[in-house]
Amino acid sequence: MIVLDTCAIIWDALQTSALSPLAARTIKDTRNELIICDISFWEISMLIKRKRLEINDTASNFINILLQSRSFHIQEITPEIAELSVSLGAEINNDPADRLIAATSILGNAPVITADKNLREASLLKTIW
Repeated sequence: MIVLDTCAIIWDALQTSALSPLAARTIKDTRNELIICDISFWEISMLIKRKRLEINDTASNFINILLQSRSFHIQEITPEIAELSVSLGAEINNDPADRLIAATSILGNAPVITADKNLREASLLKTIW
């Protein structure tokens, strides 16, 4: 199992050259179960709304097309993920999405594909980049 941070989801869909070679290979390896946290849908929608991600479609259409492109497992926020996300120390920044993604990774014992320096430097997480 591999958890994808929101940046990895977007780059895999729109700009694979932005992924590290290891991240790209890991995502393409069909033996890996790819997990997307449902909070990433909200993050993508916010990026589109704020014009930090420009696409020629609605956020919902873009996300639905993205979901059809690969076999993703969508991880919803469980009570355990919610509890851990608010219990993580300062090592994980205060961004709620990052904390939920980190908690998903920890509870699932699955590395996160991320370019986020804060997440990559967190000793609590296994990361791929």
